[in-house]
Amino acid sequence: MRITKKVLITDLDNTLFDWVELWVRCFSAMLDEIVTISGVSREQLLPEIRTVHQRHGTSEYSFLIEELPSLQRFLAGRNALEVFSQAIDAFRAKRKEYLVLYPGVSEVLNELKNNGVLIIGYTESMAFYSNYRVRHLGLDGVFDYIFCPEDHIVPENIEEIRRYPAENYELKLTRQHYTPKGSKKPDVDVLQWIVSDLKLTADECVYVGDSLMKDIAMANDCGIDSVWAKYGVAHRREEYRLLQDVTHWTSAEVEREQRISARDDVFPRYTLEEGFLGLLEIFDFKKFEGVRS
Repeated sequence: MRITKKVLITDLDNTLFDWVELWVRCFSAMLDEIVTISGVSREQLLPEIRTVHQRHGTSEYSFLIEELPSLQRFLAGRNALEVFSQAIDAFRAKRKEYLVLYPGVSEVLNELKNNGVLIIGYTESMAFYSNYRVRHLGLDGVFDYIFCPEDHIVPENIEEIRRYPAENYELKLTRQHYTPKGSKKPDVDVLQWIVSDLKLTADECVYVGDSLMKDIAMANDCGIDSVWAKYGVAHRREEYRLLQDVTHWTSAEVEREQRISARDDVFPRYTLEEGFLGLLEIFDFKKFEGVRS
């Protein structure tokens, strides 16, 4: 017999789509073009990139090219967007190709939406990048709420850099809430705050995520039924070393991750081996009768 739930809380990256593959394909294509255009080697660029990413707390910093010392010398005052337009185009082309939902995700989310289920996204990706992906994937309005960190500081001339007006980068239907500054999964307080803020109960919620040590441990500690998206576990292929080379994680954050990973007491209540469609075999989702404020 399936278990009745009225609220779905889900991670986004590597749970609804393959974020690792997306990042590697986009960043590699851009970096290859940057090296070709500038003549600056990857070996020289990688530590500079890592420094910029750590400065801004993200490996998805949109204004990276303008802040790399080697490229600043190469540009010598020229417009970075013009000089490196081919690199930016290469990034966007790969993003268009690889930013796709896992099979079954759209069908499940839309069925739940049509049934009146409350759908909440909780991600550690910053607002600008999360918003773009939610809109591009056709999920603006499918999600009732997205909880994510605020954006990093942007350049003063941001309106001159972006291709479209500011409103083009905002969610139109999904309501966005910012998580407390500096909070990171598996911070139980954040998930409890989300549940409390929306006046939910743990019993009516189910939480889906790809990380045992972050998503699943956090849900378990909150008393929420946890579902491990095993199909979304991050890749271990050699080419993904690039993400490690330029990560925004500091040494302290790496140590924190190692401590979390050392836990041997984290077990999901349920596991999705093949894909998101498995949710419908485990749960009977019913209409959420609470207030959607």
